[in-house]
Amino acid sequence: MKRIFFVTIMLVGLSSASVASEPKPLTWRAWDAGLREASGAKRPILVDVYTNWCGWCKRMDRDVYSRADVQDYLSRRFVLIKLNAEAPDAAAYEGQVYTSRSLAARFRVSGFPTTIFLRPGGEHVANVPGYIPAERFLLLLHYIGDGHLDRGVPFDDYVKSASAAPEDRK
Repeated sequence: MKRIFFVTIMLVGLSSASVASEPKPLTWRAWDAGLREASGAKRPILVDVYTNWCGWCKRMDRDVYSRADVQDYLSRRFVLIKLNAEAPDAAAYEGQVYTSRSLAARFRVSGFPTTIFLRPGGEHVANVPGYIPAERFLLLLHYIGDGHLDRGVPFDDYVKSASAAPEDRK
């Protein structure tokens, strides 16, 4: 009887350990809620601009945003916003009200996906158009999230130094 109990405890422990190691899904905000949260939390904003028909957007969700290392870093460092570039939803920015569609146009988004980075107060930092493979995306996240951009480090220089010392990006 003790042996069965021990095996049961071990199996329960193994199953809970595997559940614990599963990445938890990212929490995406709507535009207005995301800006409010970022301002209060003093965290930069990542905006994923997408459309429902965009295959590369779906691939970005499937191959990049689903990775545990990407999810971990994003959830610790950024406030995340999903913006459907074809939606009529209202979105306020810099004292004006836009639709999601017109807001994407205001940021000069011309292809999908586009990743927009904003400072905690909503100030525009950069647009990064297109699908970004996960390893490159992590470099970009660390570049912005760890303040290298704010310190004036050119991205290419950061990539070279990060490639030489990848343990520094944890």
